[in-house]
Amino acid sequence: MEMLLYNFFLLLYKTSARLISPWNKKAKLWLEGRKNIFSTIEGSGIKEQSSVIWMHCSSLGEFEQGRPLIEDIRKKFPSYKILISFFSPSGYEVRKNYQGADYIFYLPTDSASNAKRFIKTIRPQLVLWIKYEYWFYYMEELKRGKIPTLLISGIYREEQVFFRWYGGLYRKALHSFSHFFVQTANAKKLLGSIGFSNNVTVSGDTRFDRVIEIASHFEPIEVIEKFCGKQPVIVAGSTWEEDEEQLDHYANSHQEIRFILAPHEIGEDRIKEIENLFRNSIRFSVLQKLVAEGKWPTAETNNNQQLSVNVLIIDNIGMLARLYKYASIAYVGGGFGDDGVHNVLEAAVYGKPVVHGPVIEKYIEAIELVDAGGAFVVDSALEAEDTFNRLFSDSVEYTAACNASSGYVNSKKGATEKILHYIQENRLLTN
Repeated sequence: MEMLLYNFFLLLYKTSARLISPWNKKAKLWLEGRKNIFSTIEGSGIKEQSSVIWMHCSSLGEFEQGRPLIEDIRKKFPSYKILISFFSPSGYEVRKNYQGADYIFYLPTDSASNAKRFIKTIRPQLVLWIKYEYWFYYMEELKRGKIPTLLISGIYREEQVFFRWYGGLYRKALHSFSHFFVQTANAKKLLGSIGFSNNVTVSGDTRFDRVIEIASHFEPIEVIEKFCGKQPVIVAGSTWEEDEEQLDHYANSHQEIRFILAPHEIGEDRIKEIENLFRNSIRFSVLQKLVAEGKWPTAETNNNQQLSVNVLIIDNIGMLARLYKYASIAYVGGGFGDDGVHNVLEAAVYGKPVVHGPVIEKYIEAIELVDAGGAFVVDSALEAEDTFNRLFSDSVEYTAACNASSGYVNSKKGATEKILHYIQENRLLTN
């Protein structure tokens, strides 16, 4: 019965993607990326490789979690080829040209035949499965082949299917992992409750290592510096419509504050919606051109255009992790949506107070950052405005929040080193 339901879910997912693809860009990319996928994989030359490490990521966030580990492995074991697979277009399309891997593919949809063919083709020596996505047929094929498979930065909650009476199929999939590296002691306890105790290590989250690395290699962005000047700055990252509705009144009524808004999606329709909400705004691409032409700021525009525009809309991908450096206060989006808040660590690593919406229960780092005093939960536009005003006016509270943010992130580093030590100690890879 469980297998029947699982196969029905797989069929329903593919059918839904086909139905919505004419007007849904992500669904269209998901389908197009998998057309002739095995011809692409088998024609890449990977079949001729004898030493392959496979890292699977659901999307971009999971890639960033796995990135510090895969880059350290590449340095220490240069003879191995690196393959990265993605499930989601939001990961693949952004990182398909990543130079740290030899092969980057969409993961073929889960089925017994696809899993067998894929693994037979790539013949991995080691598999790194980042955080989650438990595709049953792939898991079973890895177990059948006795291929060392590590779960990286795993996180588990009591309400998940593994810990329910009906979760037998998913509990079975967990047996494919040689070792679990989990983020918290509670995750280890939960795994222990279903029989996994001798192969679980609380390593922490590799994302801490990643954001620390990004911050340590910060490169200034001239256009952003021109826009900010010496004014206080709020950087709002990964925002959705619900977030922007909490921010627009404050931005429109506080011309003295610079707002940098980096929406989660940057399609033309979304950018136009944001422009309608934020009256005194300019797109990054437009500002970039003005700066290149020497028209921002100039003696003529300093008292006119520069003062009348206080919101910068980022209409590109890949800049957000650096933008938080320029923030006096960071606002992280997603906390007013069903999926929850986005990555608070990208802002906290720079020692910035973080403000976000209330949906954080799935994200232990967001909960811990609030508890540490580095982040503030707001339930409405009025609460957001009150929090911004308080932080801007109370230097003691502001400084304490800054110190709490940076202190929290730095206290959590080291997960990558623990995992790499395990790989070396157990000789999962050899030079």
